[in-house]
Formats: sequence, C-alpha cells, structure tokens
Amino acid sequence: MNSSELLRLADTYGCPLYFYDTDIIIRQYQEITKAFSKVKNVKINYAAKALSNINILKVFNSLQSGLDTVSIQEVKIGLRAGFSPKDIIYTPNGVSLDEIEEVAAMGVQINIDNLSILELFGQKHPEIPICIRINPHVMAGGNSKISVGHIDSKFGISIHQVPHIKRVVENTGMHINGVHMHTGSDILDIDTFLRATEILFDVAKQFDNIDFIDFGSGFKVPYKQDDIATDIQELGKKLTKRFNKFCENYGKDVTLMFEPGKFLVSQSGFFLAKVNVIKQTTSTVFAGIDSGLNHFIRPMFYNSYHHIENISNPKGRERFYSIVGYICETDTFGSNRRISEIREEDILCFHNAGAYCYSMSSNYNSRYRPAEVMLYNGKDYLIRKRETLEDILRNQEEVSL
Repeated sequence: MNSSELLRLADTYGCPLYFYDTDIIIRQYQEITKAFSKVKNVKINYAAKALSNINILKVFNSLQSGLDTVSIQEVKIGLRAGFSPKDIIYTPNGVSLDEIEEVAAMGVQINIDNLSILELFGQKHPEIPICIRINPHVMAGGNSKISVGHIDSKFGISIHQVPHIKRVVENTGMHINGVHMHTGSDILDIDTFLRATEILFDVAKQFDNIDFIDFGSGFKVPYKQDDIATDIQELGKKLTKRFNKFCENYGKDVTLMFEPGKFLVSQSGFFLAKVNVIKQTTSTVFAGIDSGLNHFIRPMFYNSYHHIENISNPKGRERFYSIVGYICETDTFGSNRRISEIREEDILCFHNAGAYCYSMSSNYNSRYRPAEVMLYNGKDYLIRKRETLEDILRNQEEVSL
C-alpha cells in the first residue's frame, strides 16, 4: 500500500484510522491452504478474536473458511456474517456451563478444555459430540504472554489427564469427535511444533471415531525488515506426511484443522494517526499522536514491535523519535525509532495492525474508538463509524442527585 493512497484514506475518513487490505487476507489464506493441498480433508478456521468486524468475517465466509470462536458473542456475529453453525468451532475458557449449552443449542461444534465441564456436559448432553482441548505441555511460542501450551497454562486438559477424559467418556456415554491443541503465537521452531502434533496424534489414537484434529495456530509473520517468520511451506510438507500416515493407520480420513488469526490478518492492517505535537526533552524527542493504548495496546501489553513510518514525509532526513500517545499513562509505541523527520500534523502509519489491534481497543480516558475501513475488490468501504460521545454514554443511566 503506497503512501499517497494511505494519505487519501486519512484525508477522506480522518484519523486515527484502521485500514484493512483484503487482497492480503486472501493471499495469506491461499498460502496456508496451498501448503496443505496434499491432505485430503483440510479446514481453515479463522480466529475471529484477531479481528472481529462482521465485514472481515464475511470475507472469510466467501473464501469458504470456517470460524474459530471463543465467546458466544463471536458465535452470534459469525452466524450473522453468514457462517453455517457446522462451520463454527467454539473454544471458550473459563465460561459457565450455561453459555456452553446455549452455544451447543445453535448447532456449533463445542470444544471443552477442562474435566469439570466435560463431565457436567456429558452427563446432561451425551448425544452431542464434543471436541477436547489438550494441553501438550510444549512451549512453542517465544513470548510467555502468548505461549499457552506450557505446563502452567490455564488452557486445555493436561496430556497426563487423558485417562480421566476416557473415564468421563465411558461413564457418560458421550462421543469425542475431535481433539485440539493451541500452543500459542509466534511459532518459529517447526520441529518443536511437530513434537506437539505427535502428542496430539497419540491422544487421538485413544478415541475410536474422531472426525478431526485441530492443531491450533500461532504462525509468526514478519513485523519488521528481515524479521523471521514461520515457514508455512516447510511445515506443510512435514506435517502433511505425518498426518496422512496417521490417517492411514487410524483407518479413516479425518479432517486436518488450523485456526490462524494473526497469520491471516496481521499484515493486511494499517493504523493511521496524526502527530499532535513534537516535544523535545533533555534526552528524547517525542512525537505525540492522536491515539494511545486505548486504540493500539499491543506494544504496551506484549512489548510487540510495529514498524512505524512517516507517510507525510517519506523522503525526509531520518531522525530518532519516541512515538507516544495522548493517554494519561505511559503509552509508548516505539522508543528511539529512526524515522523520516516528523512534523506536527504529519500522518504516521503503523504496520501489521490487522490482528489484535482494534479488537483489543477500549474507551479508556473516555476517548472514542477509531473508524475502520476495508479495501475490497479495489474499492474502500467504511466498515465501522468513528465513535461519538453518544456512543460512550449510550448504556449509562444518569441518576438525578
């Protein structure tokens, strides 16, 4: 996406602004399906939590993707976007049995990650097939905040508790139709990930009639120049061989599933913000923008890196800046970044803003959340209006004092 087009969008829709290029989403979806083209049955379930705008979900539905959801609200948005219930998998964590039952009544595939709920659900609804989420005790991601398959994780049923799962199944007569794992984000070591898949294969073999194995996701995409990323094609070759061998030994062609979010939408997103002020202290030059952690929390929450460029002055002399927000907290997007000279009212572009950016935004400091725009088939569409004061006050009840 060139600077002049991004500046046009900023001028048309205002700042701050999220913008998504669906051509990149389609490219990423095709890349992962191509990597596993030699598996008979493959299903890619887009992780809605990464970017949950209903129009983005409609794009994935048009690609014949499935949908990975973690809340009843995501399920309902997915159904509104046109997904069939059979194409949605629901993998909650720490929710009530009531919510799980409500989702099950919609015909959505249920994925349970703890023994207590598994037993309660099996006693009440043994006729509903259930997937089980296994914790393989494998640290496949590099960041402890986004690695969720290790032994101390709150997610999944420990591999050491599989005998307990089998006891629950035997006692309730329930049917396990799938096994699942998700080790977390930023997978770089394919061999470590493959060790986790072997653990899942071993679990799957212990159930007589499963329909699918869901290997989660967490594939890393580049966030800066020369950044390393998951080699999807290499993973495809190695896992395809293992998966096809498993199906042969199992005596059934089960479906291979993945649930990518970041891999599919991260690179499609751009966040545009206007510079309010240049402030020089004794040691630092700050560029303060019309945004903050309320719109873009990943750098503060995960210490994540996002490339920042000055699209108003792309050929200007480079200087060092710390990019900060307008929230009454320390909301630093990047420290001592080498960026083309920044002036007040310049537009800065943050890259890799498609995943876990708008979806983690808030109204902290009573600030409005930004607008969202989508480029589809060469045309830009406003897919979420910028908030107003009325939006913030809508559900508040004023009391006469």
